[in-house]
Amino acid sequence: MEFNHFLSSYFPDPNYGGVKLFSDMLEQAQTAERLCYHGVTIPEHHLINILLTPSPLQMAVKVATLTERIEVVTSVAVLPIRDMRVFAGEVAQADILTDGRLVLGVGRGAFAYEIERFGVRMEETRAKFDESVEVLIALLSEEEVCWNGNYYNFEPITIMPRPLTQPMPRMMIAVMNPEGIAASTRRGFHIQTTPLAGKPELFKAQITAHKEAKVGMGSKGDDLRIMMSRVGFCAQNEAEAKDILARAYDYYGRFDNVFTGPGEVENGCIISLPCIQSIEELEKNLLICTPQKMVDKLSEYDDVGVDEFIMNSNLGQPQSQHLEAMERFAMEVIPHFHASAVEFESR
Repeated sequence: MEFNHFLSSYFPDPNYGGVKLFSDMLEQAQTAERLCYHGVTIPEHHLINILLTPSPLQMAVKVATLTERIEVVTSVAVLPIRDMRVFAGEVAQADILTDGRLVLGVGRGAFAYEIERFGVRMEETRAKFDESVEVLIALLSEEEVCWNGNYYNFEPITIMPRPLTQPMPRMMIAVMNPEGIAASTRRGFHIQTTPLAGKPELFKAQITAHKEAKVGMGSKGDDLRIMMSRVGFCAQNEAEAKDILARAYDYYGRFDNVFTGPGEVENGCIISLPCIQSIEELEKNLLICTPQKMVDKLSEYDDVGVDEFIMNSNLGQPQSQHLEAMERFAMEVIPHFHASAVEFESR
């Protein structure tokens, strides 16, 4: 099982400022490479202070200029709010500027608050996403593409320049329900998924759906992988774990507000409402714990066949504390899942 660090730009205090926010993300990316993580993942959200990265491709290119090896994954680029004729060219450019290290994760969007403020009704995002994916693939992999669909109608066009990665940059589909995971796998897509703060039974069903679909594909499914994203924190001790858990409760009070709740936002800041889960439920369902407990919890993911685990650790703690947790995770957890120990270069 490989490991990926999620560059989660949680922004609970807007006075912290965008310069520090994005500088922290870039420092985390460089730290991830130094600690031999397989990759970093970049979110996309707009108009709110959770997972705030308006242009994941811009961030991907910047990360690539500061690193040499790690994969740079978007999680995810939201297709229904974009015009694929423009976006395809931006993807090709990012593929070139990242030297082919870009992995394009795409999805339909999660928060009605932001989607609908861009003029797209949440209930039509599935249909628009499905067509957008097909248009995007055609534009990236073919020349003189024309289209006649429900959302796109255009005469033959060719995006320029062509992508570095042929026949097209690697693409992952973000999907949570097991049926959708199986269907996307059978279509030949890599998968990004998460049970959010859900119970372990859900992530096991998600992985099983992917693996069973791969078996049905024969050799065509051999190279397909599934990435599992979870919120977690590798704590130094139980006291630190308790502090981070309290931060997680506040984080999910905001997340739930815009994911399943009323979408109450003031001046770009999501109002923290009572969390759907109790703090005891979050403690059970999230991965906020000391290194040995983390190894035990992650063994379940390794055993069911997760190909790459994405650790989302930013719950509003100071940057120094975040970097220390990354290093602790790399030195005391990751080696348990690799044949050889993680190489480590002292600061």
